[in-house]
Amino acid sequence: MRTRTFAVIALVAALLVAGVASYYASSHPDGLEHVAEKVGFADTAEDSPAAGSPLSDYEVKGVENDALAGGLAGVIGALVVLVLAGGLAYAVRRKGSADPGVDERPAGEPEQRDAKDLDRLGHRARRIDHPGGG
Repeated sequence: MRTRTFAVIALVAALLVAGVASYYASSHPDGLEHVAEKVGFADTAEDSPAAGSPLSDYEVKGVENDALAGGLAGVIGALVVLVLAGGLAYAVRRKGSADPGVDERPAGEPEQRDAKDLDRLGHRARRIDHPGGG
């Protein structure tokens, strides 16, 4: 399976899980809220600065259907994480390969080029199967 095909299938699966599984998420308070209620300091909690945001309480504001509001919030959240993680990975990958003076081969290992590298350099690619070069 090609990498692009795998990535598309993984993206669709992640979005389906985020959209569908969020419908089945528990409506009970999370662990911290539960302990705060049980111990008796839940009434001292203050609203988050993001409490009025469009995705607060894991729902999209303005959508009347609770299942759809939660599913959309899950899909939007998954897409935001994908964009942030993908952008970070792209930036790190580009930054790491931007310095041509850095040799990342283990000490003593000869440089090897594949056909794409040789084509990019304008050379005709030929395969050498043994160290003798013949």
